[in-house]
Amino acid sequence: MTNFDINKLTRTNVLNMKPYSSARDEFKDFKHEMIYLDANENPFDNSVNRYPDPQQLELKELLAEKRDVKVENILLGNGSDEVLDLLYRAFCEPYKDNVITLPPTYGMYEVLANINAVENRAVLLTDDFQPNAEAILSKTDENTKILFLCSPNNPTGNSFSDKIVFDLLSNFSGLILIDEAYIDFSEKDSWLLLLKEYPNLVICQTLSKAYAMAGMRIGILYASAEIISVLNKIKPPYNINILSQEKALKKIQQSTLDFQVKKILVERDKLFEALKTVDFIEKVIPSDANFILVKVDDADLRYQQFIDNGIVVRNRSNQPLCDNCLRITIGTKDENEKVIQLLKTLQYA
Repeated sequence: MTNFDINKLTRTNVLNMKPYSSARDEFKDFKHEMIYLDANENPFDNSVNRYPDPQQLELKELLAEKRDVKVENILLGNGSDEVLDLLYRAFCEPYKDNVITLPPTYGMYEVLANINAVENRAVLLTDDFQPNAEAILSKTDENTKILFLCSPNNPTGNSFSDKIVFDLLSNFSGLILIDEAYIDFSEKDSWLLLLKEYPNLVICQTLSKAYAMAGMRIGILYASAEIISVLNKIKPPYNINILSQEKALKKIQQSTLDFQVKKILVERDKLFEALKTVDFIEKVIPSDANFILVKVDDADLRYQQFIDNGIVVRNRSNQPLCDNCLRITIGTKDENEKVIQLLKTLQYA
């Protein structure tokens, strides 16, 4: 997208506002021993008595090195849901603007649209779970601000066609958010490699999946420095607590990601082959994520059979194009073996 002007996309009140400046925004030299009497904190040290770095600089520097981007291209949030919500609040005028989502997809895009009083224009994926670029572009108007692409997609597990995404990047006039929560399980390259080439491109990633930190709630947004600057104006000052920042730094430096991802991929391939042999499973969707979507004869029945045997899967039958579909997350070797053994005992309905 050429001639992209972020100021024209940003809400007027956000452009004109003066952001809140916390004590830790004004004094940032944490490398020297100082007496801190600026933030009305309790002075008695218990490891959490001080406010955290509001810009999470140390964690951002580590992520910037790993993803080969600059710190000014990163925003961290209290889970991906917060950074997605910030996009709505910065760029979508309530009761006026609209966004486009592509069901079946991650449900929070629509929920956040409803919370922020923004129209959600749903354009179904094709039968092979790919974006319909022509239909998407036909749904846009001057008030269409964001297009949400989840790739690899949840709940289907597939990645979107590069050709289709390039087409949309070149022709969609608003922001294109590519949600890459599951990118570390895919053989495809991240769209981060093209961040500099497309000023309207925004990438969302997370520490919840491949990094095994779902309980810490850290979402990551990558975008141009101009977009990040707008979002920093409206984000809460201390949105990532000090315990999460410190724990995330240690876990990322432990470098367990590659080892764990490889094991998950081995188990995914094994489960995929096993699922194809089950007579009541009608279709197994190839996956680039850490889960597999399967179409069964009776999703309600099969879901309850899993529950009765101590295994919780997700019934996705309420999603468009997912009638009688179950989503099975890849567990440990032992957990997956229990799934396979259970499937062998169940009879065709």
